[in-house]
Amino acid sequence: MLRARVGSPGWRLDFELTEEQRAIRHSVREFAEREIRPHVSEWDETQHFPAEILPHLARLGLMGVTVPPQYGGAGLGYAEYVTIVEELARVDGSVALIVAAHNSLCAGHIAEAGTEEQKRKFLSPLARGEKLGCWSLTEPQAGSDAGGTHTTARREGTAWVLNGSKTFASNGSHADVCVAMAVTDKAAQKHGISAFIIERGAPGFRVGKKENKMGLRASDTAEIIFEDCCIPAENCLGKPGAGFIDSLKVLDKGRVSIAALAVGMAQGAFESSLNYAKQRRQFGRPIAEFEAVQWKLADMATDIEAARLLTLRAAARVDRGLRVTRESAMAKLMAGEMAVKVANEAVQIHGGYGLIKDYPVEKYYRDVKLCTIGEGTSEIQRLVISRELLHDSGS
Repeated sequence: MLRARVGSPGWRLDFELTEEQRAIRHSVREFAEREIRPHVSEWDETQHFPAEILPHLARLGLMGVTVPPQYGGAGLGYAEYVTIVEELARVDGSVALIVAAHNSLCAGHIAEAGTEEQKRKFLSPLARGEKLGCWSLTEPQAGSDAGGTHTTARREGTAWVLNGSKTFASNGSHADVCVAMAVTDKAAQKHGISAFIIERGAPGFRVGKKENKMGLRASDTAEIIFEDCCIPAENCLGKPGAGFIDSLKVLDKGRVSIAALAVGMAQGAFESSLNYAKQRRQFGRPIAEFEAVQWKLADMATDIEAARLLTLRAAARVDRGLRVTRESAMAKLMAGEMAVKVANEAVQIHGGYGLIKDYPVEKYYRDVKLCTIGEGTSEIQRLVISRELLHDSGS
């Protein structure tokens, strides 16, 4: 994917999926249509966390997509990973978000900063789908300003003791493994934040309020609470004080997966609109024959493809080991804003039926808004991009 090949008269870029990548996309699409689509409306209406689908995801290798095989993962690249997230999101954004939070955040942080022992103990069961992971950075007073973390961790002999609370933890109520950030040296500010691995059942660890959300309702979002939570000293993830810096690296990759989430949901909304426009008749003919509708569909398809290419470009840079701060922010910004626009047009094409839960665009409309907020708002993405441009960080 995004392969630069030498030719005549110069470089030529090939933006097509490889045969193997197309096979992966086809496999995930078939699975999503067969195992997920029949339940999407029910899961959304009842806010049901689809734990029953997790073993099926694990058997497909979707719980450790980029984790090396020696740790139980599929060992695929980020280009394959975003294709997988997109295909899941095309059918149900909630399932895609469960997979994304587990892979790119929790497992991703352990893969990024963990010791060999931590990878064997925690990453392997996550990658095999034996355990579910969550990642906790955001707090009631520390959202976009992640450096304002108030949760603390103090060293006591052979243990760390955590106190504080986290909000908006995807998979929080059901996770077996939680990666959380806490202040270990207040004087050092951002360089005094460390990361920790906390297992479900640790003394002082509990799940708080489950959020009642507008969209992505089958994806669990919960509060995590630490009350003198005692964990072994070896559960400090990465160097003490490096948690914030490591989190930024994790977020760079995580934002690529959120871009893929947005592209997938936009694709689903577009396909629903295209099919509806061919079937819905007004004034004696399908509304797809009206120029106003045709132009909407053309704009939707073009915007989706542009966001998809930005997302794949960022994923390809991850696979090449390149820094992706600017590229991931650009992909997430455009894809998130695009998905909201596409979902809005999808509802408009459906007219009154766009407001009815019998049609899928109503759910896409509610779901896509997360993509302009989660893992950094659109405003934060613009801040990141402008800083990168002004500091001329290069490619």
